[in-house]
Amino acid sequence: MLLVARYVIPISAPPLEDGAILIKDGVIAEVGLASKLKAQYPEETIKDFGLAALMPGFVDAHTHLEYTAMRGLINDAPYAAWKLHIADKEKLFTAEDWEDSALLGGLETVRFGITTVADITATGASLKAAQQIGLRGIFYREVGTMERQEVDNVLEEAFADIDDWRAKASSKQKVGIAPAPLFTCHPKVFEGVAKYAMDGTPVAMHLAGSREEYDFIRYGSSPFSVHSVEQERGYGIDVPPWLATGASPVRYILNWGVFNVPNLLAIHCVQVDEEDIEMLADFNVSIAVCPRCNAQLGMGVAPITKFRKAGITVGLGTDSPAATDSTDPFAEMRTGLLLQRAKGSRSTFLKATEMLEIATLGSARALGIEDEVGSLEAGKKADIIAIDLSRSSQVPTHDPGQAVLFTAHPGSILMTMVEGEVLYDGAHQHKVDVDRIINRSEEMRIKLRM
Repeated sequence: MLLVARYVIPISAPPLEDGAILIKDGVIAEVGLASKLKAQYPEETIKDFGLAALMPGFVDAHTHLEYTAMRGLINDAPYAAWKLHIADKEKLFTAEDWEDSALLGGLETVRFGITTVADITATGASLKAAQQIGLRGIFYREVGTMERQEVDNVLEEAFADIDDWRAKASSKQKVGIAPAPLFTCHPKVFEGVAKYAMDGTPVAMHLAGSREEYDFIRYGSSPFSVHSVEQERGYGIDVPPWLATGASPVRYILNWGVFNVPNLLAIHCVQVDEEDIEMLADFNVSIAVCPRCNAQLGMGVAPITKFRKAGITVGLGTDSPAATDSTDPFAEMRTGLLLQRAKGSRSTFLKATEMLEIATLGSARALGIEDEVGSLEAGKKADIIAIDLSRSSQVPTHDPGQAVLFTAHPGSILMTMVEGEVLYDGAHQHKVDVDRIINRSEEMRIKLRM
């Protein structure tokens, strides 16, 4: 099959005008000028998208698809208050609710041009959704407890789930582990995760994401203090297990061995200083930044340009739909780019091409899958999207990358393909019953409003 369009944006190479991509058995075989590839492969079926851009699918470096049905539920609340309210709403969901909520998120994901997700889940619902839809992804089994006597049991349960999920996953899905946020975890959880993941199991963890977390770790005082958590979330903790550490979250977690695992993704890293950044770089920790969530919940702004200057691999995530309301990679890129420019200087001016790379190849590198996806190169999986550039605000197009970042939106997606299989082309092309999921979302909305 030959995919043809006015523009091809490989990410790892300059854009091509009047370009084409040859696909063989779900893999990119060649990228080049349309005239050349058409002449060279006259027997191939041609799909011409016209005035559009072909580029690698977006790689969402951090999300929680199973929370999609909770979007718009908690409005105008800072992070700690939002987190506590969401925790209360979680209690209303059944296993079926989690699975249908994740399917709702997965449907949106492919419609918005995301072909790979890195999803943290306690239920496994996101993995099931990806399998049904055909999404690529890494699915991290979340594990955590504040009580020392529960640590061994919760870790054993998590390890058993990981074995089960791996047995059921397709070649498109990988399974990892994610310690729960610092304010909900006994340090022995981190030690257990570190020991388990030394074999290369992917690890993802929320780290230094908010001022509330920073104050809790360093000073033992914030809305996440033990007595507040007990009152609001009912942990039933009789004796406070937490004492102020006097350290930042990054320096605190260093004590428990997690930085030694070979495949670690840190999420957010908003509340960091120069020493923290140096430490993250020294341990080769990758970072998933989530600009919209951080701004929406008043968490802060991750210093993307400082991370990149320090040599840290940075990817882009959409985070929980319960916070941002959508898994929109275009809004995520624009928000992230403009916040960096507003807070930066000429010497740290982030370019549009750099942000486009962060959302694709950068995210793939952060997840350790850059040999499979993230750019249009021969030998990589045919995870490709087509983006309409025919709107009046996009004509004339002097730079297709700039046009994608500044003028495109989810409605611009003409096609989403994973490993050569079209999942969306104006309509969903998989076996999920879309109407049923939409109807179920209304049932869940009513339940959550109780």
